[in-house]
Amino acid sequence: MRIVAVKEKSGIPKYKQIVASIEAAILDGTLKKGDRLPSLNHIKTQNSLSRDTVLTAFNELKTRGIIHSIVGKGYYVNSEDVDVNQKIFLLFDEFNSFKEDLYNSFLSNLGENIQVDIFFHHFNLEMFSKLINDNVGNYTTYVIMPANLKNTRQIIERLPKEKVYILDQTNPDLKEYPSIFQNFKQDIYQGLETALRKIRPYQKMVLLYPAARQPEGILTGFKLFCEHQGLDYEVIDNFMNRELTSGELYIVLDDKNLIRIIKRIKEQGLTIAKDIGLISYNDTLLKEIVEGGITTISTDFILMGQRLAQMILNKEFAQVENPNRLIIRKSI
Repeated sequence: MRIVAVKEKSGIPKYKQIVASIEAAILDGTLKKGDRLPSLNHIKTQNSLSRDTVLTAFNELKTRGIIHSIVGKGYYVNSEDVDVNQKIFLLFDEFNSFKEDLYNSFLSNLGENIQVDIFFHHFNLEMFSKLINDNVGNYTTYVIMPANLKNTRQIIERLPKEKVYILDQTNPDLKEYPSIFQNFKQDIYQGLETALRKIRPYQKMVLLYPAARQPEGILTGFKLFCEHQGLDYEVIDNFMNRELTSGELYIVLDDKNLIRIIKRIKEQGLTIAKDIGLISYNDTLLKEIVEGGITTISTDFILMGQRLAQMILNKEFAQVENPNRLIIRKSI
């Protein structure tokens, strides 16, 4: 059965005719998911084409997720959804409530006929490298959240440069890529400066900073603020065996440790805001409610998702600093 038909002088590029032929075969049921396609050489010989023409058609179908290749065996139908015209590889560090807001905002602003596949590297450089290596050439766009991992440029360079966008954290090594990012050093400094009147009554600032998962800019900005304001401060990486002392103000960067410190405050018979101050990073709906409201320093993740979608849809090269603000509630 002849699946691919190419006409001379039709006005349609030959590789596009190959794509259309395969799409038509999928739509009419001639080809189904899992079926093997005719080989490159077969299509080339049957239609008097160059191998590059056939390969260009197959690569377009592959990046849209419609077909996939198995080394040494050939090309197979991967999806019967031929309406997909863009396929996006989205690599997050981890998934949590505010990243969910970012993800949902991104999806809702992309429009139709775009498929997004999400992956997680969990701050593991080997996993980061493997996920990228395994997906080179499989997508029309790559959105990468490198987090605080070192030497990611060498890995990201394996992807087509014009298809890559950097998200949330960036660094000078990645300045050649379009990005939408947080300025962590500036954001925490300005957030604390805005809250200075509320901070002054406390005797000591304590930053809970697990270095393996947190941006270095937060640590730098926190120290600069405390030193410029002449405030006593301490940086710790966990709460294990720590006795809370009245007059301390804690800055907590993740939700699990926020719950742990609230529990510890109650166990020690202390009162939030009166005895122990709390500032959390990244706002969520829950933080509006817990203990009457937790003060946060947070970027706008919904706006970040919207802006990222716009950049991709418009093929825009930009390096955008996402806005950040302090939200004062009853915890300080």
